[in-house]
Amino acid sequence: MESSGLHEFQAHRPRLFALAYRMLGSASAAEDAVQEANLRWDGTARSTIRSAEAWLTTAVVNLCRSWLVSARARREVYVGPWLPEPVPTSGGELGPLESAEEREQISLALLTTLERLNPVERAVFVLREGFGYAHREIADMLAVSESSSQQTYRRASQRVREGKARFEISAEQSRELVERFLKSARTGDVEQLQALLAADVIATADGGGTVTAVRRPVEGAQNVARYLLGLLRWEVPGMEISLEEVNGELAVVARVERNPVVVIGIETSANEVTALRLIVNPEKLAYFGRASR
Repeated sequence: MESSGLHEFQAHRPRLFALAYRMLGSASAAEDAVQEANLRWDGTARSTIRSAEAWLTTAVVNLCRSWLVSARARREVYVGPWLPEPVPTSGGELGPLESAEEREQISLALLTTLERLNPVERAVFVLREGFGYAHREIADMLAVSESSSQQTYRRASQRVREGKARFEISAEQSRELVERFLKSARTGDVEQLQALLAADVIATADGGGTVTAVRRPVEGAQNVARYLLGLLRWEVPGMEISLEEVNGELAVVARVERNPVVVIGIETSANEVTALRLIVNPEKLAYFGRASR
């Protein structure tokens, strides 16, 4: 690739990775998609390209659309629940996160919900909500009509927002709640921990059949409290547990010799923890381990 083309591609790489990750829910697959776009960019006569941003965005989003079709088939035989790969975000890995809306767009909760959408719905939703593209631009990228893009977006938004009526809290309130949650779990105070959990709280673990993990979500404050105490009070030589920013929110991260062994995403509402997502599949922690060193 000539130096000018390489320089132009590198200028867009962070945004392309952020786009691919939102589309796929997998950091490792997002890296592959960006690299494939790089190869296609290298083999294209760039004198015929009016906008590098539009060309590269179109290439990445359509690669991801194709990959989502095969990914859906693989997830049908996935062992246990499937959760997105966690990404550390304190260093701007997924772009600026200056507002609650921007943080929500890359949260584990929203990425999990996006699994409800088909590839076209997901592409339209991500391009519109996450990157602010106009429907005319989205229609050009996806080779659909502008009215089709608008209708798809309305349908996708409705499916994503279904049942989302929880009371939102500030970042400061959320931090205080998460800190109390971790302290209660680490000290073994089951009553205090249970008091911090919503009555209908759900804990979902993704081990991918590679490591031991519950294959069905654990439901209810009492059951989840006891489950967490058994997990977070597990004594492993060299294990350190801390709070880190993951996907725009505070998460519990357990490491052994600096290598992550579990990332726990924590969803909060009002003064309660409403959902927990535990990623323990080593394959899904590989990117997180590299990026957070």
